[in-house]
Amino acid sequence: MESKEVNITCITCPLGCAITVKKKGDEYEVSGNECKKGKKYAIQELTNPVRSITSTVKTVFNDFPRLPVKTDREVPLQDIFIFMEQINTVVVQKRMKPGDLVLKNVKDTDINLVATGDMAEIQD
Repeated sequence: MESKEVNITCITCPLGCAITVKKKGDEYEVSGNECKKGKKYAIQELTNPVRSITSTVKTVFNDFPRLPVKTDREVPLQDIFIFMEQINTVVVQKRMKPGDLVLKNVKDTDINLVATGDMAEIQD
């Protein structure tokens, strides 16, 4: 069986290491990483890539028409558009602050959507 080689730029720290990953049988050979996080990241990118979703949702407030939000943990990369289908239907009905729960159990998972913006009322 021929080994496959993949080049990845690591994003776990500011170094941005150019990492090479080779799969040999059931094992991964990782080189180019300057820290231990790079090896873990590179293998995860090949086996089960995940991302945090950051977006905005509509609100009913004229002074704050969109609220920035994010998932409370990473989701499988292949499922981002499935999650976004539901996130795009959300309309916030009450003022929120960072960390407030916007949507529980997105797409029937244990992943929640939380506010990252502060909707404090604008004082005249």
